[in-house]
Amino acid sequence: MNNIRSTIATVWRISAPYFRSEDKLAGRTLLAAVIAIELSLVAIDVLLNQWRGRFYNYLQVRDWAGFVWELGVFTFLATLNVALSIYQLYLNQWLQIRWRRWMTSRYLGEWMDKANHYRMQLQGDAADNPDQRISDDVKMFVDQTLGISVGLLSSIVSLASFIVILWGLSAESPLTLFGNTFHIPGYLVWGALIYAVFGTALTQWIGSPLVNLSFEQQRYEADFRFNLVRVRENSEQIALLKGESAERHRLSERFGRVVENWYAIMSRTKRLTAFTSSYSQAAVIFPFILVAPAYFADKIQLGGLLQTASAFGSVQSALSFFISIYRSLAEWRSVVARLDGFEMSINSATRLAAGTDSIDVVPLAKGNEIDLEKLLVRLPNGTPLVSANSFNLHGNERTLVTGPSGAGKSTLFRAIAGIWPFGGGSIAIPAKATLMMLPQRPYFPIGSLQASIAYPAEADAYSADQIRDVLIAVGLPKLASQLGVEAHWNRMLSLGEQQRLGLARALLFAPQYLFLDEATASLDEASEAALYRLLQEKLPATTIVSIGHRSTLEAFHQRNVELVRDGDQFALRDKDKSAASS
Repeated sequence: MNNIRSTIATVWRISAPYFRSEDKLAGRTLLAAVIAIELSLVAIDVLLNQWRGRFYNYLQVRDWAGFVWELGVFTFLATLNVALSIYQLYLNQWLQIRWRRWMTSRYLGEWMDKANHYRMQLQGDAADNPDQRISDDVKMFVDQTLGISVGLLSSIVSLASFIVILWGLSAESPLTLFGNTFHIPGYLVWGALIYAVFGTALTQWIGSPLVNLSFEQQRYEADFRFNLVRVRENSEQIALLKGESAERHRLSERFGRVVENWYAIMSRTKRLTAFTSSYSQAAVIFPFILVAPAYFADKIQLGGLLQTASAFGSVQSALSFFISIYRSLAEWRSVVARLDGFEMSINSATRLAAGTDSIDVVPLAKGNEIDLEKLLVRLPNGTPLVSANSFNLHGNERTLVTGPSGAGKSTLFRAIAGIWPFGGGSIAIPAKATLMMLPQRPYFPIGSLQASIAYPAEADAYSADQIRDVLIAVGLPKLASQLGVEAHWNRMLSLGEQQRLGLARALLFAPQYLFLDEATASLDEASEAALYRLLQEKLPATTIVSIGHRSTLEAFHQRNVELVRDGDQFALRDKDKSAASS
């Protein structure tokens, strides 16, 4: 019971925001229309049940006029049923796509808000497959939530309607056993109730493991798909290392988990299907067993017998709602759990950035320096990594940051960019300053070359002539004629060419602060020197901070700072001061 209440509370928390959103009028109207049509369909079922009794009675007494009239009644009810069913499906699908569009937009916004997606990975949530949550799980949640909730409402209304009918039929066709008549008020209702409770209890007992199995299946499928994508994205390195055998083994191992869990689902589903199919087949004949003695004792007519069987079936079907949808219910609960986990991960990442144990990145009202005050950058596990106190990165100055591998140079850049939350202290950045970070491997979205270079601005933010000029300037004149070509540029170009494109992007953007994290490491020294001279020439007002290991870079920087060991962490110090102290 606690699990049911928890699931309902979670579903309400996930669902309610849409019906209070800016699209609430359309959402509520469509939902009301779907519910109204469903109630109308239940009313038609009640009318058809009553029609069934009259129709078969006319057949039994060979009343032609009554038979023809009831055919007309049936035609009208059937036509109305078909029309309502068509529009219910149409409106239901319309509501689904609007609801899904709103949820997708919301999740995308929260996931991509202020580097939440990156912090979620830092917290170990990368395996949670946000792509699956936003694409597959949102679709399944909307579809199944509507289907289950409308189906439950229909079952409740049907139950209330047909219990009244069945109670009355119980009086008209009293229980007859071995020639004796027993007047038990509503005995057909009690029979349907006992039958449904028995079936529901057994279904829950047999099928409850399917909830966890469905959850695990989705997780294993997502993990397998994620690793397939990883292989595709790193195919060159795998081929160079001749790692096909190792990758095949790793992928087979992950797919083995998919298969093993699927076998468990198959086994449990076989048991559940064996019971539910037997239960459904027995439900067809069970009401006839109860009512047939009264029919053969000539206490009711054929129409009454069939009407009773139909009403009993409707009551039993409504009471057995959870039996008929148990497999869908198990999948739905696992979808709810995954979306709940996704929301918790987003909230955790948001709290992490705003927490008291995080690095504060604050605007600096005056000056053009970046001030690091009592800064302590930590690893996600809390281990101290980099410290800096009263340290300034001066404006209009080129600074080279050096230090041993693993000292935290790149992590320091991430902290300055405001995406690394682990640590304490503050980083003050001029309020209206523009920053640009260029990593060793720049990112280019799939699309036209012009859009890839202009990213994150729109493709038309810069003219084609501007982009051609910077391509020629960074040594890529052969690409100047391919601005409209759409491709996966991270695969099409060598890492050295990608780094040149990254610098072309920097020339276009012309930031006030440019951070180069080994952004030219894949180029030869002569090319690297030429590009640094280009940056000095084209971006004279830009403050450049570089991470690099080549000694030749010192000639292009006015200041050299390094990370030196200071106890269990590294401290940021000017190189000449570090040398003097040692």
